[in-house]
Amino acid sequence: MSAHVGVFTVLSRQWCHLCHELVEALEPIARHYGWRIEVVDIEREPALEARWDELIPVVLVDGVEICHHRLDAEAVHACCRAFPIESIGFAK
Repeated sequence: MSAHVGVFTVLSRQWCHLCHELVEALEPIARHYGWRIEVVDIEREPALEARWDELIPVVLVDGVEICHHRLDAEAVHACCRAFPIESIGFAK
């Protein structure tokens, strides 16, 4: 199995203070697991803005929502521990 670096995608807005706070709280968790954080400004992506508008900030992993509005550290840690899925026997 190849090593896979996890990526947290944070759907954000540049002016959103909750978004900045969420990224700041997510950074030490990402460092701990060796994951990257990619911040996407939904105002530059109309399809994302239409889908996620009122939920931001949103944390996604592989397109799956992990949490929104506030960081759910427990859910983020659980996601990281279970990643990649093959390592815990879900993939056949």
